[in-house]
Parts: sequence; structure tokens; C-alpha cells
Amino acid sequence: MKRLLAKIYQALHLPKNLQLSIMRFFQDQFLVGVTGIIFNDKNEILLFKHTYRSHAWSLPGGYLKSGEHPREALEREIKEESGLVVSVDESLKTRTDRDTARLDMCYIGVLIGGDFAPTSEVSEYGFFTQDKLPLLRKNQVFLIDEALKQLHS
Repeated sequence: MKRLLAKIYQALHLPKNLQLSIMRFFQDQFLVGVTGIIFNDKNEILLFKHTYRSHAWSLPGGYLKSGEHPREALEREIKEESGLVVSVDESLKTRTDRDTARLDMCYIGVLIGGDFAPTSEVSEYGFFTQDKLPLLRKNQVFLIDEALKQLHS
């Protein structure tokens, strides 16, 4: 039955955006998040103190908007939440969470500049060395370790 439907679908030669709309209707939806390991010129790691998380300090990140590249999304989220300007350069890891239908892409980048301004989501920021990190979730410590290994290799 699936093969027959696939042949019919191919024979219709529908416009690409209509094909995508049909696929989106029948496919499960995922949230796509981005997380950043952002270094300053001293190789310290950027962390935000979020106003809405149980672990107040965490890596910067957010969610993609429709049509947005993950690197652009991370740069935008950091700028919107803090006023800081970063360049996201390298993919580090992609993680999935089946329970929440979430795909999270982690990137490594560098601080370019900007002036920090608190927002409703981020009250403080800081750059930390690996041995001076505040309490973070285990998965974020793992990502930092992986980024530092990559940085030093």
C-alpha cells in the first residue's frame, strides 16, 4: 500500500511547497533548538543567568524560526536575550529528546562584541573557566567538555 501511495505521489508532480505542506501535515512535528558554547578571547565560556530556569545559569540558546539556519538562530537568540554579538562557526553535536519531540543542535562560536543589557529572559551573564563553572545541568557540562576537547585538539 505504501509503495502504491508513493508512486501516485510521485506521478502527481506537485509543486515543491505543496509537497512540503502535505508532508508537514502527515509528519510528527519537532521543536528544533540551538545551544551555544561561546568563547571569549581567553577561552572562557559564556553563560547566562536565566530568569525562568530551575538551574539559573546555563549555556545560551533558543529555538529556530521557520526558514532560519541554526547558526543564524543562535546568533539571533543571543543578541535578543543579551545584546551580545557572537559568531557561530562550528557544529559540535546534535541531540534528540524523544520525550519532548525536540532536536537540539549545539554549536561552538566566539564573542565579537556588543554591550550586555538585561532582558526578561536573562538577568546576568558571565564568562567562566572550566574549573570555575557555576552549577549546570550534566548535559551542558558534557557539551562544554566536548567543546574544550575540540578546541585543544
